[in-house]
Amino acid sequence: MRRAATITLVALLGGLPFIGTGCIPQDRYDQALLANQTLKEQLVRAEADRDAAANNLRAAQSELNATQGKLDDLAGRNDQLKADLDELTADYDDLLRQVASLEMGPLPPEVESALAALAATYPDLLTFDAGLGMLRFASDLTFDSGKDTLKPEATETVNAVAQILKAPAAEGFEVRVIGHTDNVPIQYSRANHPTNMHLAVHRAISVSMALVSAGVESMRIQAAGYGEYRPLVPNRAGGTPENRRVEIFLVPMPDLTVPMGEAGAGEAETAGATTETEDSYEPMK
Repeated sequence: MRRAATITLVALLGGLPFIGTGCIPQDRYDQALLANQTLKEQLVRAEADRDAAANNLRAAQSELNATQGKLDDLAGRNDQLKADLDELTADYDDLLRQVASLEMGPLPPEVESALAALAATYPDLLTFDAGLGMLRFASDLTFDSGKDTLKPEATETVNAVAQILKAPAAEGFEVRVIGHTDNVPIQYSRANHPTNMHLAVHRAISVSMALVSAGVESMRIQAAGYGEYRPLVPNRAGGTPENRRVEIFLVPMPDLTVPMGEAGAGEAETAGATTETEDSYEPMK
């Protein structure tokens, strides 16, 4: 029995090395467990990152769809605005054509160049606006303060204007002479010009009569005044030279229905009537 037990014990002891060589060392086993746990954690984080990225992608896609919808809406509104603008542009062009044909058309090149050259010769006295067909006289250089008598240099310039207006290229244009003042009240010449409106009209008449004296037909000339009521710039205390001016507009002549002979006869009759004494009865006009 003892011998059998000894043999058994020896056999067990002899087999221990083989059992030991078939097992994983504990430290390697622990390392494997740790690595496995780390990989699981990394996997969990990767899945979370994936889910977050998918959510962000869906949100971005939704935002993109919304933006595209806004872009489509804006594109539609832009097309509508463009159509409205095209319509307004067409209306504006049509209005310009109407104004050009009924009111102030462009001046003939020779008339425009002659007026521009004249204004360049007298830059302090004259300015010329080709777009409006308008010459502007500075009143402070054209008249004395509160007066409607042309200064000598202004008379010379008006005569030069008349020569241009008498040229064949300008014969088809009416001459509208418009007087303007600033808002300083009339003081020392109220007996002749009670208001600024009177002074503006009287100055326009003086320029008109100078044109007629230089040979421009009376039937082509219209004289008027706006006084202080159409300033170029806001009036300042003490006077505003920019607003004291006389403007001459050239506009296409209207078709006249009264024959020239009849018009001339009427003027002759009027002239004859005004040769009577000052206290005679004034004919109806």
